[in-house]
Amino acid sequence: MRHRSLLVLTSILTTGALTLTACGSRDDSAGGGSEGGGTTVVIGVDAPLTGDLSALGQGIKNSVDLAVKTANKNKEVPGVTFEIKALDDQAKPSSGQQNATTLVADSDVLGVVGPLNSGVSQSMQKVFADAGLTQVSPANTSPDLSQGSKWADGDLKRPFKTYFRTATTDIIQGRFAAKYYYETAKKKKVFVIDDKQTYGAGLAKIFAEEFERLGGKVVGTDRLNVGEKDFSAIADKVKAAKADSVYYGGQYPEAGPLSDQIKKAGSDIPVMGGDGIYDPEFIKLANNNADGDYATSVGQPVEKLPSAKEFIESYNAAGYKDPYAAYGGYSYDAAWSIIEAVKAVVEANDGKLPEDARSKVVEAMSDVSFDGVTGKVSYDDFGDTTNKQLTVYQVKDGEWVSVESGTYTG
Repeated sequence: MRHRSLLVLTSILTTGALTLTACGSRDDSAGGGSEGGGTTVVIGVDAPLTGDLSALGQGIKNSVDLAVKTANKNKEVPGVTFEIKALDDQAKPSSGQQNATTLVADSDVLGVVGPLNSGVSQSMQKVFADAGLTQVSPANTSPDLSQGSKWADGDLKRPFKTYFRTATTDIIQGRFAAKYYYETAKKKKVFVIDDKQTYGAGLAKIFAEEFERLGGKVVGTDRLNVGEKDFSAIADKVKAAKADSVYYGGQYPEAGPLSDQIKKAGSDIPVMGGDGIYDPEFIKLANNNADGDYATSVGQPVEKLPSAKEFIESYNAAGYKDPYAAYGGYSYDAAWSIIEAVKAVVEANDGKLPEDARSKVVEAMSDVSFDGVTGKVSYDDFGDTTNKQLTVYQVKDGEWVSVESGTYTG
């Protein structure tokens, strides 16, 4: 995707039955609810639950589900039962916008986790903002979403106060990747490819600019279409350019076959991408030709974080069909941020959910701070995570292995 008992919790609320009103609905029979009745608060989830990116989407959904079950088991907010409402966006902006409208229309929804894709998020942000509904993405990395379209010119302006994320931005990720490729992997001539999407194109652009600033050379560029499978023409261009490396901005469904075909065309060079390719599916799709390839991803590998030990154990014990994947820990932390905000709102209102609960949750999000699965969870003035850690992974013997973690410092 961060706790003592999955989290180092903030102050414990006074116990006892609470009479809660407004945005939540009373539901005496809801699973995991407080005895004798209570209020149901729904956390929405939007992710690609079907299609090529479902391996990531299911991990997001399951991790939010685990957070909700944990909150209910611990009676994290006395009198409140949390539930999830998961919708499939199929990685399509139009579907994401429809889902946002559906979630807004449900008055029990006080926060939403998702989506996976930055392009999908662009279609959802205003819908949530107009309704004053909190959105926390565990995976969006496009700087535009939190800092505005003119961020590259130094004109930083937060477009929507309802938007938060637990993943760091491509400003950090792209530069971190370029520095590793140039200074550590000693690559000097890179061929840059992207998939024309918000995430992929933005990440590739930031990477290329930083790679050249450091002294490297971009010896060629090309673009492909999402859904394509034949990249032989691009592979030939890479070989002709005499590149010593490739950087790809996009997702693993295209990145895997691209890496495979580049090698088969005669270029024995690595392909590097961002968190969009950091998944076992990339290795499968590369047909055993991925060894030596690189990916960057947000944060540090959860398997190596002491704070994630209980999350991993609980996730495995829950018996979910799909793994938590790249964004599981960040999804859990995104959901717990909303839970913490709801807790603060209820506590500040004498144990009752106020009539304007949605707007109060948005306000409380800015003060959320806890030790989560991925480390310290809090948000800056743009709604961006204050955790700027990133990790470089490399495929070795058919598996992703972390090779360097850190923060880009220029």
